[in-house]
Amino acid sequence: MSTRLPRTLRLDASDTLVFERAAEPGEWAVPGGFAFWDEDPAALSGKRRQAFRAGFLGLSGFGWSTLVEVAEASAAERAAAVAALAAHIRTAYGAPDDASAEAAALEEIRFAESLCDHPPGTVLALSRSVEGGAVRERFRTLHRRETPHHDFGSLPVFGVVEVEGEDEPVDTPDLSAMARR
Repeated sequence: MSTRLPRTLRLDASDTLVFERAAEPGEWAVPGGFAFWDEDPAALSGKRRQAFRAGFLGLSGFGWSTLVEVAEASAAERAAAVAALAAHIRTAYGAPDDASAEAAALEEIRFAESLCDHPPGTVLALSRSVEGGAVRERFRTLHRRETPHHDFGSLPVFGVVEVEGEDEPVDTPDLSAMARR
């Protein structure tokens, strides 16, 4: 029996510039909002702020990825993802025992699975913000268009996607400034 889980995707090198630690392509992933539980989002800056605003947490190296794709996962792969996340929750976040860590990991994996009610290969993006004192996560799906609207030559990524989701302001970080830090 298989399930669908998010898997990290890297279309270019930007994740290595905008995040303190970038997830490697192909890692199973979860939204990872729990990683900011004890932090004041308004006080976040730089790469940590970018991880809060747009990062999925990879489950191998526990780095961040801007994009994930829906992928088929076997029962063994799912179990390994749960175990890796539970161990991380126990060591990095101080879960009181293995059972509590596993329960938290299962909850996060189930939420990640709920985002994958799309065909394999569908790309997901995340936007996290604070509204009315509460953290809000928005997820978007990106799909290939049958015919691109524009011909951008060697840059097909700009001409082949449609975005579904709520309209919201787009944050455009200065990648060159972040790379210099």
